[in-house]
Amino acid sequence: MTPLSVSLSAALLALACIPANAHDAPTGWSYSASCCDNQDCHPVAPGEVVATPRGYSIPASGETIPYNDRRIKPSGDSGMHRCSFYGFKDAGTICLYVPAGS
Repeated sequence: MTPLSVSLSAALLALACIPANAHDAPTGWSYSASCCDNQDCHPVAPGEVVATPRGYSIPASGETIPYNDRRIKPSGDSGMHRCSFYGFKDAGTICLYVPAGS
């Protein structure tokens, strides 16, 4: 191996060892690492999540998440936040952060 390939291999190995961290909501609290991989979570836009008698409906993904579902978590602020695969609005929900009293 050349010195350059050794350095490149060491750099790639170091990057692979960096743990995945959660990222912060715009208001500053951190989304849980179990729900988020630095891109999955975002504040909910109006109409993106709708409270129904059966649970939270997410029209873009076609999901209805029952109110007792383990994916529902308490919000760290007064807003609702959704974590979906790669942050895509039409992807499945990983977690839904709901403010108290919602």
